[in-house]
Amino acid sequence: MAEHDTDPEFDLEQFLPYLLNQAAEATSRSFQAVYVDLYGMTRTQWRVMANLGKFGAMTAKDICDISHIEKSKVSRAVSTLESGGLLLRTPSKDDRRAEFLSLTEQGMTVFRDLGHRANEYDRKLRADLGEQISAELIHLLGMLMKR
Repeated sequence: MAEHDTDPEFDLEQFLPYLLNQAAEATSRSFQAVYVDLYGMTRTQWRVMANLGKFGAMTAKDICDISHIEKSKVSRAVSTLESGGLLLRTPSKDDRRAEFLSLTEQGMTVFRDLGHRANEYDRKLRADLGEQISAELIHLLGMLMKR
């Protein structure tokens, strides 16, 4: 008898990667209302801004690598943020094909506002979960990300 013949039937709703994804989607979706309502941003636009606001100037490739977002989505987000006056592109002195992205003064103002609101959202979420569960969850998620 093959080993897989004794496996229990696959249950998507108990599959850990699925549960992690669903939890991430649920928590992201509820914060998404904030940046959509206030600034008309997509999730990718917010993530691009959040990375630039935290880490400073970087290339679109850097953002893709850090955030695990597809290049085409980052490219569209960058174009929209630039046309909205929130982002600036600066050609790289070392690589003519690359350009550094940074937030404009207006972009930094939006980032600070959304960052403040994100901190509020995070505090409420942690309060709902409780201090001990929040700490355990952060530890466990860190372990998973290191795998």
